[in-house]
Amino acid sequence: MAIKITERAVSELKTLMQQEVEQNRMSAKAVLRLMVVGGGCSGFSYKMGFDENVTPEDRIEEVGQVKVVVDPKSYLYLSGTEVDFQDGLAGRGFVFQNPNASGQCGCGSSFSV
Repeated sequence: MAIKITERAVSELKTLMQQEVEQNRMSAKAVLRLMVVGGGCSGFSYKMGFDENVTPEDRIEEVGQVKVVVDPKSYLYLSGTEVDFQDGLAGRGFVFQNPNASGQCGCGSSFSV
């Protein structure tokens, strides 16, 4: 899988997943699902969340002890993307650096190809 997740993002994801398991909102078998959906100011939006349902069509890879799952259609847009976690004056959250995007909105949560 050509999707990269930085060490900072892996660390934050492991913390969030542990909290979800400890609060019984999901089981330890949950994975991180990355996806692209239509919408947003630039045409497509990034979505991510924990998921306990993996289909045979999903692409699966383990990155820094985090199992990452991407559906085939989203993978076309996410291949080569790097997911980072930032915590600074501008805000706190996950940031996508997508080489396939020809443009993105000011907040960075949607893109165009």
